[in-house]
Amino acid sequence: MIRSVLTVSSGTLASRLLGFARDALIAALMGAGPVADAFLIAFQLINVIRRMLGEGALNAALVPAWMRLRDGNGPAVASAFAGAVLGTVSAALIALTVIAAVAMPLLMMVLAPGFAGSESLRLAVTDARLMLPYLAFAGPAAVMIGLLNARHRFAIPAFAPLTFNTALILVAAVLLLSHRDSRSAALILASAVGAAGLLQLTVLAIPSRRDSLANPLRVSFDAGMRDFVRKAIPGMIANTGPQLLIVAGAAVASASPSAVAWLYFANRLVELPLGMTGVAIGTVLVPELSRAINKDDTAALADAESRGLELAAGLALPATLGLIVLSEPIVRVLFEHGAFTAADTHATALALGCLAPGLPAYVLIKALSPAFFARGNTMTPLVATLKGLAVAVVLAVVFGWMFGAGGIAVALAFGAWSNAASLARSVTATFGFSVDAEARRRLPRIVLAATVMGVVLWLAIRLLPAADGEHAILQVVQLAILIAFGIAVYVLLLLLFQVIDRRSMWTALMRSGGLRP
Repeated sequence: MIRSVLTVSSGTLASRLLGFARDALIAALMGAGPVADAFLIAFQLINVIRRMLGEGALNAALVPAWMRLRDGNGPAVASAFAGAVLGTVSAALIALTVIAAVAMPLLMMVLAPGFAGSESLRLAVTDARLMLPYLAFAGPAAVMIGLLNARHRFAIPAFAPLTFNTALILVAAVLLLSHRDSRSAALILASAVGAAGLLQLTVLAIPSRRDSLANPLRVSFDAGMRDFVRKAIPGMIANTGPQLLIVAGAAVASASPSAVAWLYFANRLVELPLGMTGVAIGTVLVPELSRAINKDDTAALADAESRGLELAAGLALPATLGLIVLSEPIVRVLFEHGAFTAADTHATALALGCLAPGLPAYVLIKALSPAFFARGNTMTPLVATLKGLAVAVVLAVVFGWMFGAGGIAVALAFGAWSNAASLARSVTATFGFSVDAEARRRLPRIVLAATVMGVVLWLAIRLLPAADGEHAILQVVQLAILIAFGIAVYVLLLLLFQVIDRRSMWTALMRSGGLRP
């Protein structure tokens, strides 16, 4: 499991880093004004759809169903089922793209009620319509990702999203070098989103076609497909909880100038460790748990659940503390360029410090949800997600009125923990969560190691001399030193507390790269 998680995490890390480069270029092109708010509201809609369909979300229903058919009826039946899913999802999303284009003004009023009666609403509608073709390509790409994951081919699905971000980076870089005004840059970049989606689909189609993973391709509405859709839709919504929370926060923040952009860029920083840990663990756990449940292997089930919880805590806790302690230098280095000002940096860093405490909850959700998904239960995670969303919206209205964008960020963190707590209660009440003796020994030590690392990092940042804005290279070097120092301290503490040992860590790293230890 560690090897598979490292593979998915590596691809997600590369994609997130390219996403940072993309967002840094967007910040430099548009800053944090009305044009940026309109573009980012539209882009968040596309991102929610992208996450809802991809990044392991479709695994929740597709992987268990495909594995049951393969194990019970053979590869040919499983391939025919996959062909029906691919054809039906593709046809449905093409129709949905047309409907969304017509209804976009109403949709934007729901997503950004604060834009009502302003020029920002017209800008957001135009940007979203230009991005919509991506929706038609995202569906088949997500099905192919799920099928490849079901066959434990994690590398190609993990690295395919790099093509999407690479294409947008190239377009944004050209726009920046050509000194385009912010509005024309937004229109061109919005138009490039669909082309980037097509490029990603092409990369995934090559191995899927070679291995005949979905054959024959057809549109079907039979009982099996209806059952799949009933399970898939709740699972996809539940897996998109973090993105739905930020969309809800943006809706509340849309009445405040620049607040949408501050929350967006802060959330992008939270999504880096979330993608590396939560998405990777969720992607790998579903097939692991499905195999154990299908074989009625209680020992393998307990081992998978325990290792998943350890990985979630071991990766999420230090990331959370690192984001809180280093919030301002991280935002300054990544985004304070071009139209993005020092005031924007301060506001975004404040939002990041308030959002980051929700990261362990997001990762815990990703670790607990597969226990339901592997059993074909997608409704329980959906209910937990909706409860967390309701808590976040109510608190965001209150805290946003009292404290602005920072208050909305706090509300989103509360919503994430409400979701996680609800899911944890459901796990305990429904079938229990098997945590073995080794996990009970390691988890408190992981918490202690992360806490000590956070304190040491907080002291270190105060000992380093501050670099002013004229020395950008020095700022980057200082941030890199602090991050490397924090990682080194944390790994040494894990070794000291006997949470990990050097031999097993080295073996997992070597195997994740396809090498023999």
